[in-house]
Amino acid sequence: MKLITSPPSPFARKVRVLLRETDMLDQVEEVNVSTTPLASDPTILAANPTGKIPALLRDDGPAIYDSRVITRYLDDLAGGHLYPQSRIWEVLTLEATADAIMDAAIVMTYEMRFRPSQQQSPEWLDAQWGKASRAVGAINTRWMSHLSGPLNIGQIAVGCALSYLDLRHDARNWRDGNITLAAWHADWVQRDSMIATAPE
Repeated sequence: MKLITSPPSPFARKVRVLLRETDMLDQVEEVNVSTTPLASDPTILAANPTGKIPALLRDDGPAIYDSRVITRYLDDLAGGHLYPQSRIWEVLTLEATADAIMDAAIVMTYEMRFRPSQQQSPEWLDAQWGKASRAVGAINTRWMSHLSGPLNIGQIAVGCALSYLDLRHDARNWRDGNITLAAWHADWVQRDSMIATAPE
């Protein structure tokens, strides 16, 4: 199989971390492409008509896309440990919360990088940050117990989301008021899978 990816993408990183945590690197080749919201790489367009990363090219079926579909598929191949049935709805909700942080943060990045400065909307940026900030706060106050225990996809998603905030929106300081989550993240980023997938 081939994973169409891009190192800065937190959604792609979530899949790349999973590959390392489940020892599946020998089954999936990572193919890096350079793409923007204004010009999608032909490789990703051939796999995903929306042009969004990541996408997984399979030997025995059509390409699949959306990180949550890919992680669920790969976890199933690996034995199904990252989506525990005993806590499935909580894990899925935590993953969705982390993905919402990524969505808002990426929209902010696009606004700042691909729109002329005179056309950028500070109100829009603040509104997107509000979404991300509220989600971070909710994880810190309601979800910390779900970030401990056996590895699950919620932990991976949260770790990748927070690391993307550090990469693109460090000045916003998501750690302010979220001390418990910040301490968890400081430990999380020391995992081999996170070190190996850190954008350069």
